[in-house]
Amino acid sequence: MNYLYEYSDILNAPFEAFLFDTTQESFPVRSHWHYFVEMIYMIEGTALVESNQTEYYVSEGDLFLFHARDVHAIYATSHLPLKYLVLKFDANRLSINSVYTPKLSDILQYARKSGHADSLFTAESLKHLPIRERFETCIRELNMKIYGYDVRVHSELSSLLIEIIRIWQNNGLHIRELYTIYAEAEASIQNITEYIDKHSNEPIKVEELADMCHMSYSHFAKCFKELYGRSCKDYIELVRIEKGEELLLFTDSSLIEISQETGFSDCSHFIKTFRKWKKVTPGRYRIQQRKQHT
Repeated sequence: MNYLYEYSDILNAPFEAFLFDTTQESFPVRSHWHYFVEMIYMIEGTALVESNQTEYYVSEGDLFLFHARDVHAIYATSHLPLKYLVLKFDANRLSINSVYTPKLSDILQYARKSGHADSLFTAESLKHLPIRERFETCIRELNMKIYGYDVRVHSELSSLLIEIIRIWQNNGLHIRELYTIYAEAEASIQNITEYIDKHSNEPIKVEELADMCHMSYSHFAKCFKELYGRSCKDYIELVRIEKGEELLLFTDSSLIEISQETGFSDCSHFIKTFRKWKKVTPGRYRIQQRKQHT
């Protein structure tokens, strides 16, 4: 199945949102799979969607959810053009503050395994929900990228998934036993990125992450790269750079303060690493971005 794999840099772009217009884009969308969750909301036309060897017809006002690792494709049913809104996201980046409530990513996996996770949601079942507005808000926020855009996108995606989960619950999904599983669960390769995100301002050793996942260093390193497309060390660096970008854009903190806040050993290490990934110094990046937003 690897030849169908679609790579996506889910660290630098954990959320994507856009309008897909078949008159402007390459179409049909051939069979592929990826590690992120994808949702499409049809706004014009009817598409034939293939997902895990099952065919569905998705019409105006319908929503379709592709779970991570689902092999899927999208085709037209006539010569008429199609337009649909798309959301792609790393479900592990949707955090919940409660210590006992299962993460949304865990519920998605559990629902899929339980057999109650329908992928097609008809316009009729969604008629009282602001689905299109949530998609359009995510598209607008990710295009503008002004202060708080990431919070808005996180909020809209979380709300959208909660609405979907409640539909599944009404159709027979029972997640009560997942609360017990979640309370007893230990770190795994799929959710270790949440730990990295929360502790990125602290010293993090890959060896310790491997121990948390009950894996050898070499096996952990191999699995991590297969899952996220880069080494764990690079992933940690990029999480810190991503947070540094936000501080450069939305605060007047000095480079020394930012390097301390993001977990770098010193200011020169932050500057060197930032330039390595962004091809520009952090000071120059701040000037360029502020010119674009004035």
